Amino acid sequence: MKKLFISTMMLASFCAATAMADDMTGFISDSGCGAKHTGANGKADTACVRTCIKSKGASPVFVSDGKVYKFDEASMAKAKKLAGDKVQVTGTVEGDTVTATSIKKAS
Repeated sequence: MKKLFISTMMLASFCAATAMADDMTGFISDSGCGAKHTGANGKADTACVRTCIKSKGASPVFVSDGKVYKFDEASMAKAKKLAGDKVQVTGTVEGDTVTATSIKKAS
């Protein structure tokens, strides 16, 4: 019984740690291109991302440290407004999904 309790507590603390609010800096790319766009190519990255989202039905995704995160439904509109920009996202990450409380252009 003691081992079950300890295991349960460890799992709960791990889940809580992954769902904590965090600030991350990265680039809003599109689901078609993903990590190909990091903003390193300037206006070319921005144009491609915006075209893919507007004309090809791609969804915005967040690329940070080479990892691609999806946005939850509630965060999607905020992300679309800054598609193709380097941003700072404040929110929670659960698995590969970001729930953003705020998204703003990074300096």
